[in-house]
Amino acid sequence: MTVWDDLVGQDRVQEQLAAAARDADALVTAAGVGEQVPPGSKMTHAWLFTGPPGSGRSTAARAFAAALQCTSPDRALGGAPGCGFCDGCHTSLIGTHADVEVVRTDLLSIGVKETRELVRRAQLSPAVGRWQVIVLEDADRLTEGAGNVLLKAVEEPAPRTVWLLCAPSLEDVLPTIRSRCRHLTLRTPPVDAVADVLIRRDGIDPERAASAARATQGHIDRARRLATDERARSRRAAVLKLPLRVEDIGGCLKAAQELIDTATDDAKQVSEEVDAKETEEMKAALGAAAGGRLPRGTAGVMKELEDRQKRRKTRTQRDSLDLALTDLTGFYRDVLAIQLGSRIALANTDVEDALDQVARSSTPERTLRRIEAVIACRRALDRNVAPLLAVEAMTMALRAG
Repeated sequence: MTVWDDLVGQDRVQEQLAAAARDADALVTAAGVGEQVPPGSKMTHAWLFTGPPGSGRSTAARAFAAALQCTSPDRALGGAPGCGFCDGCHTSLIGTHADVEVVRTDLLSIGVKETRELVRRAQLSPAVGRWQVIVLEDADRLTEGAGNVLLKAVEEPAPRTVWLLCAPSLEDVLPTIRSRCRHLTLRTPPVDAVADVLIRRDGIDPERAASAARATQGHIDRARRLATDERARSRRAAVLKLPLRVEDIGGCLKAAQELIDTATDDAKQVSEEVDAKETEEMKAALGAAAGGRLPRGTAGVMKELEDRQKRRKTRTQRDSLDLALTDLTGFYRDVLAIQLGSRIALANTDVEDALDQVARSSTPERTLRRIEAVIACRRALDRNVAPLLAVEAMTMALRAG
């Protein structure tokens, strides 16, 4: 098992990263004996991984980080870095390597304060590994100020520091940053490849794995969750019934409210346990006895924690809503395929009766307008429109067609 095994359906990207890892290994070896960096190296100090959700951007970045830290003795015999078994590979993949910092946010954005801390770390020499690697999984969530802070570090990197940035598209990253990175574009993995991974790695029943991969159209993480989480399957089934419930204004408003309530419940379920643990740990760190009062001067710290927890809950709700809207888009995509007589495989074969019913009662033009209404709702949520208003406007547009 190599570090590339979890990189599904990305053969071209894997080849590029493997070649860069070999050159990186040669660079470290050459530096160790005082030789000069060879010209034409495929290794560089900053990389930008882009691709649609579920394509495996962060998986590719973490695999590359592991290959850069590989210490397998086989390298001296011509073996490729990234064995997957040595201490460097293993600790990098599980997130415990001292010189691999993986940054992911559960908030709506990454601010200047967090970015400055990353830049400070990036100036350090590797402690135990071969490179200092910073994996920024949500580079698209950098604020403008945070992006400007990061720019200086990417322009003038430390000799052994590598930045691995991940974003959905090039346009989601500041032009000044992306112009200083090497770009790697990942594609949506084939459905069959995702199903194979679920069967081989997660031990999921082949029929359920195939159904989950097909329903999520190659989104690996969503497919795994759908195949293993009964609650996720129930939520998706409820979302796919929505097109049949918008026959009147009352149905539209009720469906919108239920969608919001479900997203709110998801956010509450995810955050309650984490928030309680964080709060207790913070109180203990500030010296508050169990059930006792906080020391003077610590109210600001607790307020900052509460604000962070509130922002995290907001993002969780938005993510849950976005997942529902993605499923809804897939439903109307299948409706359009039926109406046009397309031969493409349907994603939602488990609700084929509902697809046929909507397809017969509508036209391709109305279906396209409904898809546009769902996309407009997603954009409105990105612009911080009140979720209930955005979803109600969408359900009314679905009714109108």
